[in-house]
Amino acid sequence: MPHLPAPQAIREFAGLDRDAVRRDLLPDKRPAVLRGFVNDWPAVRHASDSPVALIKYLSRFDNGKPVDAQMTPPHIDGQHYYNAAMTGINFIRNRLPLAALIEQILRYAHFPNPPAVAAQSTLIRDCLPGFAEENRLSLVDDKVLPRIWLGNRITTPTHLDEWNNVGCVVAGRRRFTLFPPEQIENLYIGPLDFGHTGAPMSIVSLRNPDFERFPKFRAALGAAVTAELQPGDAIIIPPLWWHHVESLEPFNVLVNYWWHDNDEDLARADSGFDALLHGILSIRALPPATRRAWSELFEQYVFGNEAEATAHIPQERRGILGTLSTLQIAALRAQLVKRLSR
Repeated sequence: MPHLPAPQAIREFAGLDRDAVRRDLLPDKRPAVLRGFVNDWPAVRHASDSPVALIKYLSRFDNGKPVDAQMTPPHIDGQHYYNAAMTGINFIRNRLPLAALIEQILRYAHFPNPPAVAAQSTLIRDCLPGFAEENRLSLVDDKVLPRIWLGNRITTPTHLDEWNNVGCVVAGRRRFTLFPPEQIENLYIGPLDFGHTGAPMSIVSLRNPDFERFPKFRAALGAAVTAELQPGDAIIIPPLWWHHVESLEPFNVLVNYWWHDNDEDLARADSGFDALLHGILSIRALPPATRRAWSELFEQYVFGNEAEATAHIPQERRGILGTLSTLQIAALRAQLVKRLSR
C-alpha cells in the first residue's frame, strides 16, 4: 500500500485566558486545542483522583431522570455507524438513568471485549442540575447550555455541526481528527436526511479506509488535523468542520457547548442546513444554466460582500438586505412557512 499522509497536529495553546481566546482564536474559525483550559473544574479534579471519585461527584447532581443511551455489540468495536446494508443503524437505543448507565460502564470495564455504551449530547440541566454552575466555562454566554457525553470506548464517525463547538474533556482521553469544510468532496458523505447523529456523516471508516472504493479519501487525510486530549483540555471546533471523535478509555466524560456566532442567531435558532435542504428541493432539478444563474444570486446576496451589494439602495429601503427588527424577522419567517406549506 502506498504511503498515506499522516494528519497534521491541531495548533495548541496553553495558559490563555478567556479574553485571549475570544479575541485571538474564536474569530478566525480554525481549530485549536487549549491545554489545561478547564483544569480548575471540580469535576476534572475529581477525575484526576479516580473514575470512582468522579462518579461519586456526579451522583451529587444526578436527579434520576432517564437519558438517551446507545449500545453497540462487542464485534462493532465501539463504532457508531450505519448497518451493513445502510438500512438502519448498528446500535440500539434505550432510556435509562445516568446512574444505571454508569453502572453498566463500570461492569463492562472488567470485560476483555465489552459492548460500547454511552450517553451522547445529553443536556446537563436535564440530568445533572447544578453541575454547570460548579463547572462553568466563562468563554461562552450563560445562555449556551452544556451537554455531557459519557461512555466507555466509543467512536463517533466523521460528521459536522453547523455551530461553534467547544468540547472540554473531564475524564479519559479523546482523539479528534478534523477535516476542513472544503474536503466535503473527498469524504464521501452519506445521505443528508438519514444519519444517526442527525447530521451528515462520512461513510468512510477512518480506522480502516477502503481506498479502492473511496480513492479521494487519501486527499482528505492529507488535509486532516488531529489531537489527543487529556482531562482538563479543551478543543475549539469551528462551524462546518468535519470531525471524527474516539473515546479511548474504559470511562470517558466530555462536556461540550454549541452556539451560533451572535446572540441574535442563538435566539432565532435558524438553520443553514434547513436552507441547504430547501435549496436542494427548489434548485437542484433546474437546468444547469439556471442553476449557475441562481449561484450568482446566492454569491451576491448570501456569500458576497454585504456592503457592496446594498450600497446603491437607500438604507430605509433595503428590506431583508438591511438590519431587521425582531418583528420583521418573525414576519418573514411566517411568510416562508406559509409558502412552504402550499
